[in-house]
Amino acid sequence: DPLHEQGFTTIALTPDPDAQPLDSIDFDPNERVALLLGAEEPGLTDATQQRATHRASIPMHQGIDSLNVATAAAIAMWHVTRARR
Repeated sequence: DPLHEQGFTTIALTPDPDAQPLDSIDFDPNERVALLLGAEEPGLTDATQQRATHRASIPMHQGIDSLNVATAAAIAMWHVTRARR
């Protein structure tokens, strides 16, 4: 996988309730992180999710089951940036 070969940790975002909550992943301040996001309806392929370093979900309040991809990307970038401080 080219991203892993270049030293990136890859985070596959998924609404799957079995995925690790994004805010529970510890990041090193110097870690190179690539967020993987799929199209809003189909999401990422199973193969892409399996190759990722982490499968992560964005914690949401009960009753909210999905976000549009732009919102999910912004929230995920905020989590990663905050965790790397």
